[in-house]
Amino acid sequence: MYTTELQKSAKPVSLSNEPQELVDAFEARVAADEFIEPKDWMPEAYRKTLIRQISQHAHSEVVGMLPEGNWITRAPSLRRKAVLLAKVQDEGGHGLYLYCAAETLGASREEMIDALHSGRAKYSTIFNYPTLTWADIGAIGWLVDGAAIMNQVPLQRTSYGPYARAMVRVCKEESFHQRQGYEIMMVLANGTPEQREMAQDALNRWWWPSLMMFGPSDENSPNTAQSMRWRIKRDTNDELRQKFVDVTVPQAEFLGLTVPDPDLKWNAERGAYDFGAVDWEEFYAVVRGEGPVARERMLARRKAWDDNRWVREAAAAHEAKRAAKKAA
Repeated sequence: MYTTELQKSAKPVSLSNEPQELVDAFEARVAADEFIEPKDWMPEAYRKTLIRQISQHAHSEVVGMLPEGNWITRAPSLRRKAVLLAKVQDEGGHGLYLYCAAETLGASREEMIDALHSGRAKYSTIFNYPTLTWADIGAIGWLVDGAAIMNQVPLQRTSYGPYARAMVRVCKEESFHQRQGYEIMMVLANGTPEQREMAQDALNRWWWPSLMMFGPSDENSPNTAQSMRWRIKRDTNDELRQKFVDVTVPQAEFLGLTVPDPDLKWNAERGAYDFGAVDWEEFYAVVRGEGPVARERMLARRKAWDDNRWVREAAAAHEAKRAAKKAA
């Protein structure tokens, strides 16, 4: 879901060392909205940009299992447990699709995971916030997955074929996740005063982090211009953030909940909502690993990787034995 730009600065892209005729042919194909496939020639900067974005997306899906997995055993009914379990399983599948897409670019799974665990690779800042109540699971589905859909639907038309095709299934499943979260919020908003208060509190805490999910403002997003030119991205961070606000505010009003932004108001001239400034200092602090539960998230991921090493080793040994038998 989660393909926000997390680099505060970046070196300018240079294609000067690559054959101009290949660069021109590549640019023409992209401009014509053709898919670039793994065996096609591509600029090294394009390949590296995709590996960074797709691996970050994959990391976000996998880390995103943690805040919701924390509530599977505490969900208020068997139905809620089953639905949440299915959702968490979906997120693991999304990570798998995306790691596979990145591998078609020459990146290894081990390298990507090592980059995550060492802190060299980032994941969506939203997952460094804690899930304090059951209403947070509703808010994540409604707001976080809603923002993910806003971000990911255009990626079905991204210029790299394997990434675009992976996003078709991901978006279908994310739409289910968003509806699941909104249904939880609807039940709570129409429940007891305590449940309604719980829903409002969750909206208060998740609203601004959800807006941060789209990444920094366009003027501070160093890779946006090139990614737009290469059709990796189809919309800028600010365009997507505005779309999210315009879609989500009426949903909050339908629930009878109040968006925690005193500057929020409808602008009839623009045909869109004006909204307050995002706290970018908080955003970059969370990117640096200073989020409320950032340390716990990485400890959990490293522990899972280490504890399950035997599974990977057993799978590799089985595959080696099968290959040897086939070759004999």
